[in-house]
Amino acid sequence: MTSPLTTGQRALLKAQMELRLSEINRQIELHQEGRTRVEHARDVLERDYDDAPQRAMDREVDLALSDIDLQELRAIGRALKHLDGPDYGLCVDCSAEIPFDRLRIEPYAERCVACESKHELASRAA
Repeated sequence: MTSPLTTGQRALLKAQMELRLSEINRQIELHQEGRTRVEHARDVLERDYDDAPQRAMDREVDLALSDIDLQELRAIGRALKHLDGPDYGLCVDCSAEIPFDRLRIEPYAERCVACESKHELASRAA
C-alpha cells in the first residue's frame, strides 16, 4: 500500500520538520548554554544557593524537558528518513492512511488517531 500524499504535501511536511529541528536545536543550545546535557545537569545541582531539594527538583525538570526534546528530535529524524518512501503517512500498526491534516499538526506521527490512542493507553498501563 502506498501513501496518498502528493509531492507538494511531502515537501510542505519536510519543510515543517526541518524548521522544527532547527527550533529544537536552538532551544537546547540556549537552555544548555553550549554545555552537554550532563554538564548542564551537574551545573544545576552545583548552583550557589542553599536549597538542595529545589536544585534536585530543578535538575529533574531540566532532564525531563531535555528528554522530551530528544524524543521529538528522534521522531523527526525517523520521519525524515521515511518521508520519500511508500510507508510514510501510513499507520505503523494498521497500515491505514494518516490524514494529511493530522500530519500537518504532527508530521512525524507514526500512527492513526485510533491506533495512537490504543498505544498511549497500553503505555500508561505498562
